[in-house]
Amino acid sequence: MDSRQIVRATKWSAVTEVAAKLVAPVASIILARVLTPEAFGVVATLTMIITFAEIFTDAGFQKYLVQHEFADETDREQSTTVAFWSNLVMSLVIWGVIAIFAEPLAALVGNPGMGLVLIIACVSIPLTAFSSIQTALFKRDLDFRTLFKARLAAILVPLLVTVPLAFWLRSYWALVIGTIVQNAVSAATLTALSKWKPRLFYSWAKLREMLSFSVWSMVEAVSIWLTSYVDIFIVGRALDQYFLGLYKTSISIVTQIFGLVIATTTPVLFSALSKLQSDEEGFRALFFKFQKYVALLVIPLGVGMFFYSDLVTRLLLGEQWLETAGFIGLWALTGAFVIVLSHYSSEVYRAKGRPKLSVLAQVLHIVVLWPAVLIAVRYGYETLYITRSLVRLEMILVNLVIMYVVVKISPWQMLRGIAPACVGAAVMGAAAWCLLRGLPALSENIFYQCGTIAACMAVYIGVICVFPEERKLLLSFRAKSRSLSYRGLQAERILNKK
Repeated sequence: MDSRQIVRATKWSAVTEVAAKLVAPVASIILARVLTPEAFGVVATLTMIITFAEIFTDAGFQKYLVQHEFADETDREQSTTVAFWSNLVMSLVIWGVIAIFAEPLAALVGNPGMGLVLIIACVSIPLTAFSSIQTALFKRDLDFRTLFKARLAAILVPLLVTVPLAFWLRSYWALVIGTIVQNAVSAATLTALSKWKPRLFYSWAKLREMLSFSVWSMVEAVSIWLTSYVDIFIVGRALDQYFLGLYKTSISIVTQIFGLVIATTTPVLFSALSKLQSDEEGFRALFFKFQKYVALLVIPLGVGMFFYSDLVTRLLLGEQWLETAGFIGLWALTGAFVIVLSHYSSEVYRAKGRPKLSVLAQVLHIVVLWPAVLIAVRYGYETLYITRSLVRLEMILVNLVIMYVVVKISPWQMLRGIAPACVGAAVMGAAAWCLLRGLPALSENIFYQCGTIAACMAVYIGVICVFPEERKLLLSFRAKSRSLSYRGLQAERILNKK
């Protein structure tokens, strides 16, 4: 596989996610100050139902189109068309079923009387189904440049639609309507940019072939949904919407920050590993490289957010959310290691065509997660979020064992690859603790805290440079940055002469 194609795909994926992650936090910062935690709690339970429905509308067809080796272009065209119509019809059927049972479903997730809101929110289901096939084709071709154009149109919706609605409506309706508009814009843009267009064709034989391939991907998606939302369901029923809003928003804000790295690398990694599944040496080399690079960014970020959780909460959400600052810090700290040592393992399983392994990992996590959250929620919000944050570390152990026993990828090699990032982050964390605790009179001053963050970054880079391979990587990055700056300066001079 052409490494330059992977690099180009990663760059465009990065550009897309940078744009998204620059806009999303801005919108979140504004919305968190305009809307109450209760509004976010209501939307969290609605999202739980919608995401579950979307698992069955997609039925694993996206992964099938990305990963499957087609016999020829006709085979690909027919499979794509069958997947499109299956997705669309199933999404409309599921939307109809939800409309019939809207009130009982809303009550089940802790939102009695919200049936109409649920029906309207579920407009997103057919909109997402309409564009998911085009997205899969772009990913298969590693055409993240076109995906960037489509995503850019949808990225601006929160600022142009959701935020103004929040000031006007002051309720969860702003979030519901904003999400629908965002999905509609995304569907329209992807359809317009895609070379492939749906046509009148259907084959039950093709459907059976795709389902036999993707059934375990769908089961895996259900298990991931259970892992992601079982705690939301429990919290929504055991606590009120205020605490559910705190809980879900804390997870979301950390996800947005880490999402810049995850969303940039994951689709590219899956597509690239899928093409290397028969090349064991190249497969492992690519996996370890991705893991090392991500660790260098994510682990210090998680440690930094842990020590500066109050500052992060104040800046991103506002004073009314300080009650959940501890959760934001702990979730970021544990999440950094889960991303590096667990998240990318799932991409290995899928790329190898063995989604059953991911299902196994999710099930082993659920059997620990469910009782832990059920017990912890009885003792209050603080006990709940501490338990939830620590329980997710169990996923690391499970995936390391599966990777070693089944996939034959050594956990020791994985740990050696991320060791420099861990050492650098540990020293940086110690520096942060000393700087914040050493001068308690200044520790609450925002300017002092920002200054200590800069000092901690310098400490981390200094420690990383002790390791030869990491030092070489940083020097290479610095040289490329200078080269790009020089080219930009030369281009500017040429334009000025003209």
